[in-house]
Amino acid sequence: MALLFVGAAMGGRLASLDVLSLVLQAGWIVQVVLGILALASIGSWTIITFKWRELRRAQQDSEAFVEIYQQGSFDGAYDAARDLEASPVAAVFLDVHVEWTRLSRSGPPSPGQARALIGRIAWTSAREIQRLEKGLSILATTGNAAPFIGLFGTVIGIIDAFQGIGRTGSASLAVVAPGISEALIATAVGLFAAIPATIFYNYFVGELRELTSSVDLFRAEYEGDLQRALDASEQVKQSRSPGPT
Repeated sequence: MALLFVGAAMGGRLASLDVLSLVLQAGWIVQVVLGILALASIGSWTIITFKWRELRRAQQDSEAFVEIYQQGSFDGAYDAARDLEASPVAAVFLDVHVEWTRLSRSGPPSPGQARALIGRIAWTSAREIQRLEKGLSILATTGNAAPFIGLFGTVIGIIDAFQGIGRTGSASLAVVAPGISEALIATAVGLFAAIPATIFYNYFVGELRELTSSVDLFRAEYEGDLQRALDASEQVKQSRSPGPT
């Protein structure tokens, strides 16, 4: 019951706080700072929404693809990979499998081509991880820089407030309070932009660690399976070649 009274009191205070009037009354430097923070907040929330959906789909599609791949059929895995395009492990398999199919049209790949295929797995895996990491640096920058940008606006606002006190020659609360309120709104907006950016950055980093582990495990398994398939193709090639006369 006490929590309800506290919540109601806080809601009343927030409702009575006219943020728009404080922004309009602030100096132009503080308004520029608030504009920068507003853009940073909008950008970070856009990235948060996009990365949330992207990483969720990547996790779900990767689990589905690995389950199909472990059934042991490259053809079945290829068909699944084309449908599970959000999965990084499916992208790794699809890229290498397409290249292997192209090389195999003229016969079993040579030893040099086989080594290139194995190396392509590592390269494609790194590319997929980099793709999933895009946008996280912006969240990290927003989380680290937004409080300091807001603090800069607050300092400028307080300086303006004290200059106003000097001009009026009065230091009463009625004179000081409006200027201080206008200044502190910059810090509040900076924290509003930084807190969700920091929280979701840490969350996405944890999700990326899991996806990176999945990609590394699949990479090791796929390299072994591909090497065995290449060895089998080479043995077939040797068995078909004419023996010494």
